Amino acid sequence: MFNTFYQQIATNQLSHWLTTLPAQLEQWQKNHLHGEYGKWLKTLEALPATEYSTLDLKDSVTVGAADDIPEGQRKRIEALLKNFKPWRKGPFHIHGLHIDTEWRSDFKWDRLLPHISPLQGRTVLDIGCGSGYHLWRMRGEGAEFVVGIDPTQLFLMQFQAIQHFIKDPKVNLLPLGVDDLPALKTFDTVFSMGVLYHRKSPIDFLQQLKAQLRPGGELVLETLVVEGDEQTVLVPGERYAKMRNVWFIPSADALMFWMRRLGFKNVRMVNTDQTAFEEQRKTDWMDTESLQDFLDPKDSNKTIEGYPAPLRAIFIAEA
Repeated sequence: MFNTFYQQIATNQLSHWLTTLPAQLEQWQKNHLHGEYGKWLKTLEALPATEYSTLDLKDSVTVGAADDIPEGQRKRIEALLKNFKPWRKGPFHIHGLHIDTEWRSDFKWDRLLPHISPLQGRTVLDIGCGSGYHLWRMRGEGAEFVVGIDPTQLFLMQFQAIQHFIKDPKVNLLPLGVDDLPALKTFDTVFSMGVLYHRKSPIDFLQQLKAQLRPGGELVLETLVVEGDEQTVLVPGERYAKMRNVWFIPSADALMFWMRRLGFKNVRMVNTDQTAFEEQRKTDWMDTESLQDFLDPKDSNKTIEGYPAPLRAIFIAEA
């Protein structure tokens, strides 16, 4: 699954990663040969081969047109792709099939795009990339080489399903966590969106992000924040918005203070946005609980536990 990736990085600035990466991924594959992963691989192999007449990664992730394939084939694709539910990040459009994901991840992309350095010709890393929706949008903005990492098996399968139709070797997802990365010090831009609050040690995580950037490279960090000053940090109890793995939610000022302490330059917040029901909701492709179930039914400005409702902020900084 990863041989093409190895061949590509052997000839670019990531070649030093080959000293550790193949052994890591070989071990990962040995550990995941059975169970759901094996079933998902068979589903991937059953996807029909198609050719697209058009491809749009600039304004959406749209592969081909409805009349590229017969209706029966589209229904077969839909049935197969629904084996990979829940689809959380998207949306995707495959030959007229609309994968209506839980998150409208295009909303987030539209918020951050005006503020980042142009991606044209850049080597880009997305840490905690989920199923890889934003990887495709990065490529659509002209990134030369795009790498996403996320340890979740299902997200790798969803990415591979979309890659089956797009067939772009310059976009890759590896089943790794940030702790698996050496200090590569290579990427022109590093994205991390929706990850910081899941980390038990946010300072260490910020240092890990910095270690992936070349000198002068750009960090694009999106995360939950709370109102407050440089000393304000919310440490939720057992759950926040029904999520068990939320550890630290700093104020914007506190987070920028941490980043400056770690040596990031030109740190600034470029956007804040309270998550709306239009952006995160149940769909046919993700039909379990979503945002509406996570908030106080009497006050949408609070979570079900009584904490401030999710407020998301985007930060830009340089290494």
